[in-house]
Amino acid sequence: MLNDRKKEILQAIIEEYIQTADPVSSKAIVEKYQIDCSSATVRNEMAELEKKGYLDKPHTSAGRVPSAKGYRFYVDELIKEDSLSLEEIIYIQSKLQTKVNQMKDLTKITTNTLSEITHYPTVSIGPNKYNQIIEDIKFVLLGTQTMMAIILTDSGIIKETIIKFDEDITEEQVKTLTFLFNNKLKGKTLDYIDRPIEEYIFSEMTESLDVITTILEEIKKVINAEDDVYYEGANKVFELPEFKDFEMAKNFINVLDEKDTMIGKLNESIDDDIHIYIGDEKDNELKDFSIITFNNKVHGKSVGTIGIIGPKRMDYAKVIAALKYINRRMNQGGLLTSGDEKQNWKRKKEWKWKKKKKIWKMKNKN
Repeated sequence: MLNDRKKEILQAIIEEYIQTADPVSSKAIVEKYQIDCSSATVRNEMAELEKKGYLDKPHTSAGRVPSAKGYRFYVDELIKEDSLSLEEIIYIQSKLQTKVNQMKDLTKITTNTLSEITHYPTVSIGPNKYNQIIEDIKFVLLGTQTMMAIILTDSGIIKETIIKFDEDITEEQVKTLTFLFNNKLKGKTLDYIDRPIEEYIFSEMTESLDVITTILEEIKKVINAEDDVYYEGANKVFELPEFKDFEMAKNFINVLDEKDTMIGKLNESIDDDIHIYIGDEKDNELKDFSIITFNNKVHGKSVGTIGIIGPKRMDYAKVIAALKYINRRMNQGGLLTSGDEKQNWKRKKEWKWKKKKKIWKMKNKN
């Protein structure tokens, strides 16, 4: 347990290091942060903090830098919420004026805005697919043995796939299948589709088992496909002094290339509004980095998870302030279409599906 003076000194060291990227001396702390004690006392306290694992001492410097343990204590116990500048607020408001129909568009806008405000690379994925509720399932006959399946969820996500059969199907069968699948799946979460076929099909099955099995297999494939990961501002990190080191720059590129690693970190915050990961020696891939992830909710509904990646010297207070402000603005505004707008959007989508059907038939005429 740290006493108040140690906490004050640790906070001053971390905030100074975030600003300068240079090891912090006791003299700098006394002069700049009005610590009510002598430079010698601060030096002794810094030595104690180093012994306790909160600070590290680079070999080439008399100053100290925060350790992973020091950063963790800072974000859990000491951090003070920052405020955004008027210019930043105006920029965010202008970016969030665009209305969107799909969650992935909203996720892209938010990701780009955060990267511009924080000057860190930002990564995001859409909402957890298994928490999404099926609103509508539509089947469109494209040919005698080919059909398009479209699934619309409550969060605006659309899943589309082309299904090919080994036997002919008719428009009447497609209508029956549309009714059957909507009757059994509408209002259920996407993970319900993973249940065994006999749990919800056999009781009302009037169509060929092979047809129904094929539809389920293809729908499961498109639902279980890899999450789309959006990156913004990856080049911004190379403006930071840490990334002039070749090895650290290479590690960062490798982290971005490891899609599964990034998705894993983003999914860690599903149950938390804000989750802060601070790299350490136990996690070799991410030991040099911090990742702040945020489960972005609009009107209680998840619209995806956002992660801001940077060095452990990241300006945590600024990033958290930007995340909270953007989320607050999204909940105040009407970025997502609703009511009549949503119905208009559905009509547009149906027109597009008909257009797709016409184009597909033309391409496959011969």
